[in-house]
Amino acid sequence: MLATWMPHIGASRRAGDGGLFDRRRIITLGHVTSRAATRPAVVILAAGEGTRMRSSTPKVLHAIAGRSMLGHVIEAASGLEPEHVIVVVGHGREQVIEHLAEIAPWAIPVVQQEQRGTGHALRVALEAMSERNLVTSEILVLSGDTPLLTENTLLGLMADAADAGRGSAAATVLTVRLNDPSGYGRVMRAADGTVARIVEDRDASADEAAVDEINTGMYVFQTEPLRTMLGRIGTNNAQGEEYLTEVVALMCQDGLVVRASQAGNADEVMGVNDRAQLAQAAAALRDRINGDWLRAGVWILDPTSTWIDVDVDLAPDVTLLPGTCLRGPTSIATGARVGPGTTLISCEVGERSELIHTWAELAVIGSDCSVGPFTYLRPGTQLGDGAKAGAYVEIKNSTIGPDAKVPHLSYVGDAEVGEGTNIGAATVFVNYDGVAKHRTVIGRQVRIGSDTMLVAPVTVGDGAYTAAGSVITEDVPPGAMAVARGKQRNVPGWVARRRAGTASAEAAEQATTEPTGRDA
Repeated sequence: MLATWMPHIGASRRAGDGGLFDRRRIITLGHVTSRAATRPAVVILAAGEGTRMRSSTPKVLHAIAGRSMLGHVIEAASGLEPEHVIVVVGHGREQVIEHLAEIAPWAIPVVQQEQRGTGHALRVALEAMSERNLVTSEILVLSGDTPLLTENTLLGLMADAADAGRGSAAATVLTVRLNDPSGYGRVMRAADGTVARIVEDRDASADEAAVDEINTGMYVFQTEPLRTMLGRIGTNNAQGEEYLTEVVALMCQDGLVVRASQAGNADEVMGVNDRAQLAQAAAALRDRINGDWLRAGVWILDPTSTWIDVDVDLAPDVTLLPGTCLRGPTSIATGARVGPGTTLISCEVGERSELIHTWAELAVIGSDCSVGPFTYLRPGTQLGDGAKAGAYVEIKNSTIGPDAKVPHLSYVGDAEVGEGTNIGAATVFVNYDGVAKHRTVIGRQVRIGSDTMLVAPVTVGDGAYTAAGSVITEDVPPGAMAVARGKQRNVPGWVARRRAGTASAEAAEQATTEPTGRDA
């Protein structure tokens, strides 16, 4: 059984993911904690072209909060510990299959060669399952473009489908009520509250269009009745496609019970069809994630301008200031203060560190560090405890030792800087010779003078100094002062001769002819 080893997409459950991850529970919000009584096979419909996205990227691969829409759906479904996960692909199948191999290698892609409707897609999935001898008594059908879907809603759907007190149901439809149901299939109820049929918006009469309960496109089916009905559905509709909703109508005609399970949150079951809806979904997920972190003890000064991916891990008493964006598996320890205007991508930040107007990617920042403003930490940067990377500093593939400082206007590339060393303003580590990169090693308690050029490969020993304005091309022994600049030479009268008539020449003449303060 696949469910016995199937991992979650992320390494741990973070805020916004529903509250139940294996490593630890960061947030508890009263979510459902029991698993479904039975483990269904999950079929995710992800074959659509998504023409309204106007993109060469398949619709389900568009991402919000650091995860594709398809990835969000797989994550929600994984909480049910399903027997199998089948993803029906079609448009852009190569990209989707490659993405699945990266995020969910246990999922089985099934190709729908021609996109002839949702009913046809599910039939293709069942045929593929039969070919692979994948047996299951229940099929949970999900849409790959519902990134706000949560595990808890699916647990509720499965619980309603398994409600023995109301008798066996051949199908259970996940529904929701909307103030404006335009564009969605309407759920027609029978007198006893069961589902009579589902009518697509384009096929609905005026009375049917007035119904506010809509079909979310997600269902639980008993496998055998589903197989039978899929063989009977036709294409007598406005689009000439095989609608999965026709399965519900046929089941009702045959006297089979079809129930509805009403979702409590309309946002999480809404599909995304264009970029405007994608932006709305991103904002809704941002608010969900930020709300969870606020309740977990993280102070977010302006939640509307703070964007946190689902794989971010934050400790209590972290402070996030406006304009902060945390992407990828970024981890921030307690007491750290990030922002304003800061973006961290797959970074680690230690306790009590402060980052202001910083862009950092694949960087490790120790405790009690000071970074920014306007600092760029590129991949491979490591700051030891108490280190500083100040204003207009760029660091790449370098280790800055504990209590070492690069205060301002400097570039550090492919270097090792020792404990307590100070790098003077406008210092450049010249690490590239036009062909290859070379490393610079700076020892402990070194003082690099302002405007020094360190031409790699070069080593500066412990306790050494370099004079301001030096170009260091040779190793500097410990405790030495390196001076590598030409002796200053003054050429008297040069401005008067070569720049006659300029403001500079006039100022120089006045300075040489007017009496000094002492003479006056």
